[in-house]
Amino acid sequence: MTTESREHMDDDELVARFRLDPEEFTAVYDRYFREVYLYVAGRLDVQAGEDIAAETFCLAFRDRERFDPTRGGVRPWLFGIATNLMARHRRKEARHYRALARTSADPPADSHEGRVVDTVTAQRMGPRLARALATLNRGERDVLTLSYLAELTHQEVADALGISYGTVGSRLNRARKKIHQSMAKEDNRG
Repeated sequence: MTTESREHMDDDELVARFRLDPEEFTAVYDRYFREVYLYVAGRLDVQAGEDIAAETFCLAFRDRERFDPTRGGVRPWLFGIATNLMARHRRKEARHYRALARTSADPPADSHEGRVVDTVTAQRMGPRLARALATLNRGERDVLTLSYLAELTHQEVADALGISYGTVGSRLNRARKKIHQSMAKEDNRG
């Protein structure tokens, strides 16, 4: 099958094809690698993005027979794999946020935190935002970043993390409240 004809296929047809012919899995890679890579690189760093995105597709290829389209689409399935692979980086990520919060140094410009700080607010917001993000638990951080960084819908986030749609909404609400409360405390102190 040509690359052009694969581009016009919906995910259900892609799944049916790659189950019959493993060579067809390349269409899944071609369609979603960049999105998964950008999500992981945005959460971690460029090198980790490359490594985890590649590992995501290796695992997806290995487990392609177990993919269950009734639990969601290919895209959320891939993002769920990537999110699970990032779990081993969680402690490092949390320590990084806490370290940023303890210093007044700006985060590196090419990091996710650097881009968020540059985009969201003025220069002095960096340590405040880092402290606010450090208040989130793993589940809240996952939902927040999948929603805003990867731009997944609530249902896609639910599928990716293997949680209910309602849990996505409640975690997102809690994350927003915690960030707002943390920022408000800092405003009242300042």
